[in-house]
Amino acid sequence: MIASVRGVVAAIFHDSAVVEVGGVGMRIFCTPGTLAGLRSGAEARLSTTLIVREDSLTLYGFADDDERQLFDLLLTANGVGPRIAQAVLAVHQPDVVRRAIAGGEIAVLTAVPGIGKRGAEKMIVELKDKIGPVGSFSEAGVLSGGWQEQVRQGVLALGWTASQADQAVAAVTETIDGEVPPVPVLLRQAIRLLGKTR
Repeated sequence: MIASVRGVVAAIFHDSAVVEVGGVGMRIFCTPGTLAGLRSGAEARLSTTLIVREDSLTLYGFADDDERQLFDLLLTANGVGPRIAQAVLAVHQPDVVRRAIAGGEIAVLTAVPGIGKRGAEKMIVELKDKIGPVGSFSEAGVLSGGWQEQVRQGVLALGWTASQADQAVAAVTETIDGEVPPVPVLLRQAIRLLGKTR
């Protein structure tokens, strides 16, 4: 298993990045939050999980070990594949997910595209005893000047079109009065707005 990758970021796409390791460019699929922290030409370290299928080897990358551990845990639930697990981490921070599972908060999990009420209930039942101790959660601040692009990339990564992503960012911008909320909060708001237009 490839547990981490360190190297120079060669390219960044809407759903992945290419990191050069020993002369080999590895394409690593990441959440929008992780991609927002990468810069082309700069060195980066990503915690990773390698998913092996009959016809593919896919590498998923995370900003830290905590995200990767939660991703791996989510994959142990029936019906949860890498895309759903990644979507969970795109919408919520790890502590929020752990609290939702431990506390049986279905609404938090169903805020993730692709997870319905039944799926959320199954996740809670299957993972509640595996989630471990849940600490107190404090929302992380937003990277200055970059929240619009982070939200836009998050919306794109979850399957909406570029025009829908732009509309969502514009709509969220209009709701902000004063201090800008953290990116996960803004992304959830954008998803809610887009959900109403589908």
